[in-house]
Amino acid sequence: MKRWAGPFGILAALLFLFYPLDYYISKPGGAYELSPIVEVEAKDRGDEGELRLLTIALSKATPATYIYQSWRDPEHLMKANQIRREDEDDEAYEVRQLKLMSNSQLNAIQVAYDKTGYPYELVNNGLFIYSVVKESPADGILKPGDRIQAIDGSTDVSETALQEFILTKDVGDTINLTIDRDGEKQQVTITLGSIPELPDRPAVGISYQQDQEITTEREVVFQSEEIGGPSAGLMFTLEIMNQLVEGDLTKGYRIAGTGEIAGDGTVGRIGGIDLKVVAAANEEVDFMFAPDDVIAADILEQNPDLQSNYQDALDAKEELGLDIEIVPVKTIDDALDYLEKLPPKS
Repeated sequence: MKRWAGPFGILAALLFLFYPLDYYISKPGGAYELSPIVEVEAKDRGDEGELRLLTIALSKATPATYIYQSWRDPEHLMKANQIRREDEDDEAYEVRQLKLMSNSQLNAIQVAYDKTGYPYELVNNGLFIYSVVKESPADGILKPGDRIQAIDGSTDVSETALQEFILTKDVGDTINLTIDRDGEKQQVTITLGSIPELPDRPAVGISYQQDQEITTEREVVFQSEEIGGPSAGLMFTLEIMNQLVEGDLTKGYRIAGTGEIAGDGTVGRIGGIDLKVVAAANEEVDFMFAPDDVIAADILEQNPDLQSNYQDALDAKEELGLDIEIVPVKTIDDALDYLEKLPPKS
């Protein structure tokens, strides 16, 4: 027993320090300058200020970090189901986050080109698969990140088209899909099953979303492979606009911000706003844009303590004694109006 005490002690210590639990710890991330991340062809140069996106750092908890975080900051220790969807594993979660980032880039280009009057075209690229339900008909055949580009030979692929097509089938029927996986086309056959709630209704067992591409005369290139999620949309939009037009939207200021951007220019709610305020303050930016989102009455009824991102950001600033100005925005126009009224930084 004495001979094994040492190795067992080392193993126990390693497990305590490194064994991943089904919990996540979130911390302030960075405030990254956007000009090296976003580049518009033939861009306007010579701007004196900076636009910065904000991130949070998310890591798997180990027994050691779980105990420390529980004592020091339990608010930012989260169960996996608070981060991932019920039908997601780590791979599917990562795929979804990268797709949300891709969507935010597309929306940012669309809004920026709408605002500046430059032409663009949206192209349907099929259906993007976010997740595959375990033990469903699609399990082992489809995977997160696949794109459905044809249904039984038809290239009319949309969310509605797939739903209506499946409803013409019965449980046990087969369907043929053409998919794009990592740039390679494949043909797959799926035998339709059912879900417990609707046993007579045929189902594939996937979650998906319409996938689009945007083409522009002046190409926009992103270098953001390691950043996921939709929260950089607002700042992407401002950076693209700043490179498209002459002049300096920043007027010499260092500006950080966060918020999802919709195709109509609405700035949406994001997660981790309190941590992003810290990230912005650490970089000593001049001010930060925060979504002043309106919470629906039914959601507020179920979550009476829920408040806007902007209010959460103000609360974090006050609680931590941070020296940073926070600017509320509901739309891209709110941000542009604020910038237009700013005097140039001396």
